[in-house]
Amino acid sequence: MSELVTGEAVALELRPARLPSRALAVLLDLVAAMAVYVVVTIALVASTASLDQAAQTALSIASFVLVLVGVPIAVETLSHGRSLGKMACGLRVVRDDGGPIRFRHALVRGLIGVIEILMTFGIVACIASFVSARGRRLGDVFAGTLVVRERIPVTRTGFVPPPPPWLAGRFSQLDLSAVPDGLWLAVRQYLTRMQQLDPQVGWSMAERLASDLAERTGAPVPQGVPPAAYLAAVVQERQAREARRAFGGGSGSGTAAATAAATAATATDAAAGNPHASAGPASASAAVPEPSASFPAAATGAPVVPAASDRDAGAGPEDRPAASREVPGGERPGTGFVPPA
Repeated sequence: MSELVTGEAVALELRPARLPSRALAVLLDLVAAMAVYVVVTIALVASTASLDQAAQTALSIASFVLVLVGVPIAVETLSHGRSLGKMACGLRVVRDDGGPIRFRHALVRGLIGVIEILMTFGIVACIASFVSARGRRLGDVFAGTLVVRERIPVTRTGFVPPPPPWLAGRFSQLDLSAVPDGLWLAVRQYLTRMQQLDPQVGWSMAERLASDLAERTGAPVPQGVPPAAYLAAVVQERQAREARRAFGGGSGSGTAAATAAATAATATDAAAGNPHASAGPASASAAVPEPSASFPAAATGAPVVPAASDRDAGAGPEDRPAASREVPGGERPGTGFVPPA
C-alpha cells in the first residue's frame, strides 16, 4: 500500500503495480505494436515498390518510430494512462499526486522506454523496478508517474462490534494522534475476529492491545472497563472524529454530544436507583438500550436496570413513587369542579 498526498493535502491509498503484472502489460503492448508494425510494413512495401532504396529505408524507420513510440504515447495520453496491456491487467499510469497523466508525462515515459525496454530488452527497467520502493522504472522517475492497480481483489471485511452504550462519549477527550496505523489495524482485526477466538486467548490479546493503546494515548484503561469494550469504544471515537473531520463539525456534533451526555446521565441515575430515571422523555428513557450481543452485560459490567413493572411488582407502597401510590377516595382533595345537573 502506498500513501500519496494530493495538492489538497488528501492522503490517497494506492496499490503500486508489481513487476510481474507490469511485465505482462508491457509484453501485451509489444505484441500488439509488433502486429501493427508488421501490417504497416507490408503495406509500405507494396505501396513504395517504385521508390529507391533510400526512400524505402527512411519510410521504414519512420514507421518503426511511429508505431513503437508515437502510438503508445498517443494511446496513454488519450486514455489517461491505460494502454491495451494495462487495461487487460487492470493497471493505470497516474501522477505522483494521484492525478491523470498528460502528454508530457506520456512523452517522457515513451522516450525513456525506448532505451530501457526496447534497446536493453527490459533489463534496465527490471533492475530499476526492483530498486525502487514503489516499483517505478526510470521513465516513471523522470516523468513523475506511478503505475497502480485499478482492480483490487474484493475482500470480505468483518463487522466491528459497537461498544456498550454506557461507554458512549467516555473517551471524547482522549488524544489519539500518537497511535500508529499498524496498531489501529491490529485492534480492528481483533474486534472483527474475537468471536472466533478462544476466550482465554482473546482476553489476553485484548489486554495486550489495550495496554499498547493506553501507552500511546497516555491515559490508562479506566478501572472496571473490560479491554475488549475499551478497544471498541476507542475505535468508535476515532471513527466519529474522522466523520466529523470529513463532513464538518456543525450542529450535528453538538447534537451527538448532547445525546451522549443524556445517555451518561440516564445510566448514572439508573445505577444509583433513582426511581424517576424512566420518567423522562422518550429519548432519555431509551438512552440505556439493551447490551449488545458482542458485549453482554455480565462481561462488560454494564448496569442492569430492571423494567418499571418489575420494580413496582416487588416494591411496597412506601417504596413506590408518589405518583403511583393509591390514595383512598375519602382522602382525595377536591378539585372544585361541580358537574352540571
